Amino acid sequence: MGFVAIAATSLPGQAVAKQVELSPAISSPSDTLTSKFDVAGIPVILRRVSANNVVAANLYLLGGTRQLTAANQGIETLLLEVSERGTAKYPRDLLRAKMARLGSAIGVSANADWTTISLRATTTGLDSTWAILADRVMAPRLDPAEVELVREQFVTATRQRKDSPDALLDYLADSIAFSGHPYALEPTGTEQSLSSITTADLKAYHTSQVVTSRMILVVVGNVSRTKVEKLVRETLGRMPKGNYTWTLPDPPAELPSAYVVEKRTLPTNYLQGYFHGPKATSKDYPALRLACAVLSGRLFAEVRGRRNLAYSVNAPFVERAFSLGGLYVTTTQPDEVLVIMQEQITSMREGTITNDGLERLVQQFIVTYFLDNETNADQANMLARAELYQGDFRLAAQFVDELRAVTPEQIQRAARTYMGKVRWAYVGDPSKVTPARMLRF
Repeated sequence: MGFVAIAATSLPGQAVAKQVELSPAISSPSDTLTSKFDVAGIPVILRRVSANNVVAANLYLLGGTRQLTAANQGIETLLLEVSERGTAKYPRDLLRAKMARLGSAIGVSANADWTTISLRATTTGLDSTWAILADRVMAPRLDPAEVELVREQFVTATRQRKDSPDALLDYLADSIAFSGHPYALEPTGTEQSLSSITTADLKAYHTSQVVTSRMILVVVGNVSRTKVEKLVRETLGRMPKGNYTWTLPDPPAELPSAYVVEKRTLPTNYLQGYFHGPKATSKDYPALRLACAVLSGRLFAEVRGRRNLAYSVNAPFVERAFSLGGLYVTTTQPDEVLVIMQEQITSMREGTITNDGLERLVQQFIVTYFLDNETNADQANMLARAELYQGDFRLAAQFVDELRAVTPEQIQRAARTYMGKVRWAYVGDPSKVTPARMLRF
């Protein structure tokens, strides 16, 4: 992955000093504001942004669902959320009072490939906010009463997932799409797994899994490298290294079309199917991204615009180490929509979009993409994805060029190669959908 790692020597103080001295920044010729360096074994990507006084710092704990089992799904997210209830240096009430005075925010989020604990602070509040975030990572109190309270909140949220058709649909679709793969696990946990996790389990997990070899830090804001190095070296840099090595996950198995149905009495029916796409380093990755955008436009025009069969319909593209393409609709007539979906996929496989149409699509896509990535926090995630999925943060700057290089023929090939073997989740009235129609994809 190109991470800079410097071996420690003799005395801890000397090792740190020597490490900083021997860790030159890696930068991009086309992006002089962004650099990568190493602090006490932790890779750090820093983008200097002087247009505002907000600093976004995202600490990624790598591995995601590959660190979990069916029995402990949700343990990492639970651990980090419980840390908000108090740390070694900051009892719960003091921690909350300081955060309120600072006007800063610390959040936790989890996905299939990593868990993120992030801060948003002003440049003047960065030091104090970082101290709280670092202590939450390094020394959570894990008081049993607080653990029980947060766990109950998690369990309640998982139960409520069954009450939201879209949330339930997402969960079912992801599970069936990656059956037998770590991606099928739920990073935020299930009711069963969360109910079985104890305080002792959290403490053991913290000791064995919260190590610097699992960490990468991305900072975007008006802050110097010297400042970032000092913050990291004096806090997270003192944690155990561990022996984790980041790699891309194994590819998911080739699975045939399949479906799962969850009966619900609802005003409409919810249908979502996923098909496996290429890995992030593949040249097909941007082609499938655009193919999904083309399909989304066509489905919207035909299903909603011309036939008025749905309120919402699209073809999502899911960014992961191994991408997903999909089909989604909420409709009272799922069988009719399935026929249209299959017709539109066939049309993309057999024909090509015009060069003018592709040019307009790419331009619209680029504008939308950069609007979605204009905040410091969004830029941090963009840099992290490039570093972890493609092996180099500098490739984030090539996104526009990669899209513009895609040809109509590549979009057609992506449709032929990947838009098949769809695995479906359906929430609604089972009598309204014909299983055989789902299995034709």
